[in-house]
Amino acid sequence: MELLKRPRRLRGTELMRKMVRETRMSQESLIYPMFVVEGSRKKEEISSMEGQFRYSVDQMPYELERAAKAGVNHILLFGIPDRKDEVGSQAYAEDGIVQRALREAKRQFPDLQYITDVCMCEYTSHGHCGILCGKDVENDRTLEYLQKIALSHVQAGADMVAPSDMMDGRVRAIRGILDQNGYENVPILSYAVKYASGFYGPFRDAAESAPAFGDRQTYQMDFHNSREGIREAILDVEEGADIVMVKPAMSYLDMVSKVREAVKVPVAAYSVSGEYAMVKAASKNNWIDEEKIMCEMAVAAYRAGAQIYISYYAKELAKCMTEGKIG
Repeated sequence: MELLKRPRRLRGTELMRKMVRETRMSQESLIYPMFVVEGSRKKEEISSMEGQFRYSVDQMPYELERAAKAGVNHILLFGIPDRKDEVGSQAYAEDGIVQRALREAKRQFPDLQYITDVCMCEYTSHGHCGILCGKDVENDRTLEYLQKIALSHVQAGADMVAPSDMMDGRVRAIRGILDQNGYENVPILSYAVKYASGFYGPFRDAAESAPAFGDRQTYQMDFHNSREGIREAILDVEEGADIVMVKPAMSYLDMVSKVREAVKVPVAAYSVSGEYAMVKAASKNNWIDEEKIMCEMAVAAYRAGAQIYISYYAKELAKCMTEGKIG
């Protein structure tokens, strides 16, 4: 008689289950996105992202303290300026919103790591991620502006820059300008595999970055394609990316796995605003257990191969790790 296989032997107790876990997570791998705005005494809730806020620079430190106390040490900063123009000049201004936020954050919480989103859509009057020629984004001219933005962020104190624009050659251009100015040790986290996704809707509300016309399908990727994503990731690594990102996360876990196999650098997954908003909405209607779904989504990304997880739930996930619910 054939011996009965008993996989349940390793599921009998919580200690046993934790001992044989195949997927391990840590608070150190979490990144928390934050939005900073002009003005003072501002903490504005984002209507489409319950529990997320836009902070003025004087209010930002309170949230940084909460993140640090939760065990989240990596912050991804997005800036929302008061003034926008055709070339997004506030994105690279010395007194721009991100630049001022970085200086204050580094002064008050120097032990946290600050990553900055390098893009133009929040800063341009037309809402596109580059410089326009008519209604087309000029790839190579945009690279010059991305260089200015990245350099200004690093000069203001950024520990890492994260280009999200999806222009061809942007990683090489940014790596070049940073190296030329003595910042060869500042890493680049590239939004390498960024799809033109419907999951970004709440973010565009949060960052006031919806395009004034058209869409971003000429530079963000077609979500039907996977081989193209691998090519993008490999190109960015060849150009100098130290970490590559897949965005969004939940519907693109196949890409997380494929990219992890294709490159030799760390892979990040960004659980974007639409994923967060859907969980919040379903939880509010008592259709799901918010904490359980939040944890399952995070574990799924790590299980697929992500080593870094960017999430609006970062503080809550860190708490669950502390309590041993995941990890």
